[in-house]
Amino acid sequence: MKKIMVATDFSERSDRALRRAALLARQFGAAITLVHVVDDDLPRRILDAERDEAETLLRQTADTLGQVDGVQCETRIILASPFAGIIRGVEEAKPDLLVIGPHRRQILKDVFIGTTAERTIRLGGCPVLMVNAPPTGAYRHMMQTTDLSDGSRDALQTIRALGIGDETRITLLHVFDAPALRLTMSHTMSKADQAHYMAGEEKDALRDLTGFLAGAGLGSVVPKVRHKATTVHREILEAAQAEAADLIVVSTHGKTGLRKLLVGSVTEHVLRTSAIDILAIPPVQGG
Repeated sequence: MKKIMVATDFSERSDRALRRAALLARQFGAAITLVHVVDDDLPRRILDAERDEAETLLRQTADTLGQVDGVQCETRIILASPFAGIIRGVEEAKPDLLVIGPHRRQILKDVFIGTTAERTIRLGGCPVLMVNAPPTGAYRHMMQTTDLSDGSRDALQTIRALGIGDETRITLLHVFDAPALRLTMSHTMSKADQAHYMAGEEKDALRDLTGFLAGAGLGSVVPKVRHKATTVHREILEAAQAEAADLIVVSTHGKTGLRKLLVGSVTEHVLRTSAIDILAIPPVQGG
């Protein structure tokens, strides 16, 4: 990983993203491109004033990163809507990773998740790291998620190429369904039969996950399966909390399967509710 882009609006949320980006830049010897988007749908006088102020703040931030963190940093101001500006910045700078702060959990949360964050993840063309937790050091435990699809395998290989998990413990989570235990059917089975059925489903899920790992070339990864007793996003978050993970990886692709699982409501809910950092991998180009 050589190029990291950080989108900032100079808020405390953006400062959190910048600190995580600085940690990663020092770890990998990477350079940072710091981008601020000024809304171009403003009266010219106001637009010019905001741009001038942004230039000053960006220059001060870049100087601090260089002097305090020893990180090379360039700055850019883009005149556009927030989403369009971020996408343009990604297309032009071609970073290995885009880092953004957490969404506003009360104000405009649906707009931010549905428009800026989620569309950036799907259309930005590079991995997106949403920094939810205050950065305190290098990541220690990465929990990756998979539906065992080819698209998921490709996304996980993208993560391995980035190197973020090289010095961390990595768990690969597969959330499996047990259809016979759904509420409409479970009353026909005794408790003993339910336990026997669940043990078989868990064994099959772990076998499938182990086989997926064997063919995926992901290095040293601990497989973990979890029954979808509630919703997929809740199971992911509860598993991450139980395993003390400090980074959750979700992946998307443009076909079937994982698209339904992780592009829409699951990714949205994970992004919206997680207190843990989220690394989202967009579709592999041409896949």
